[in-house]
Amino acid sequence: MARVSVFDVNETLLDLGALDPRFERVFGDAAVRREWFQQVLQSALVATVTGSYSDFGAVGAAALQMTAARRGMELSDEDKQDILGGMRGLPPHPEAAEALDRLRDAGVRLAALTNSTEEVANAQLSDAGLADRFEQILSADTVRRLKPAPEPYRAAANSLGVGAEEVRLVAAHAWDVAGAMRAGCAAAFVARPGMVLDPLAQAPDIVGSDLNEVAALIAAADS
Repeated sequence: MARVSVFDVNETLLDLGALDPRFERVFGDAAVRREWFQQVLQSALVATVTGSYSDFGAVGAAALQMTAARRGMELSDEDKQDILGGMRGLPPHPEAAEALDRLRDAGVRLAALTNSTEEVANAQLSDAGLADRFEQILSADTVRRLKPAPEPYRAAANSLGVGAEEVRLVAAHAWDVAGAMRAGCAAAFVARPGMVLDPLAQAPDIVGSDLNEVAALIAAADS
């Protein structure tokens, strides 16, 4: 079956590790970046499960405040902006452009779907030099429900003019893969270091160690 490959953005296409020097400066420990992003994901999931909504930027800011509070710190506005503003300038993972080009050359339709707002997503992917590879850059903000709720995936399928079963979500997050598959989509998991699938969720049919490996498998299966 020909499918549209719909890519998650943060950590899947773009490297959050670029924020490490900012966390090192503010917190004295680059590893706090991982703790912060885990809090971002937890807060987003809590909001989704409880039926409340804040855009992903607000969730990120609140998670940063929580991360600082755990350390008895109160961040200056300058420090907050330094960290949060860095999200717009994340570099792509080294293989991202090549993998996207491989899929496009194979005739696979490409789109992006992120929890970030559409304005931030466009800025991120433009800055990373990837935006022109996608026919659409889509945001969960348009349905005011963050992934892994089913609405963003189904809205993406609708925007692309296909059924959910014709969408393949590509992500480095087990929760994103699980959400897409529960919404009726296929999925591909990018098993970057430290990223593992949830054994309680249905496994996707495509798993690769990076985007190049995943793209080769998608091109064979979906083009």
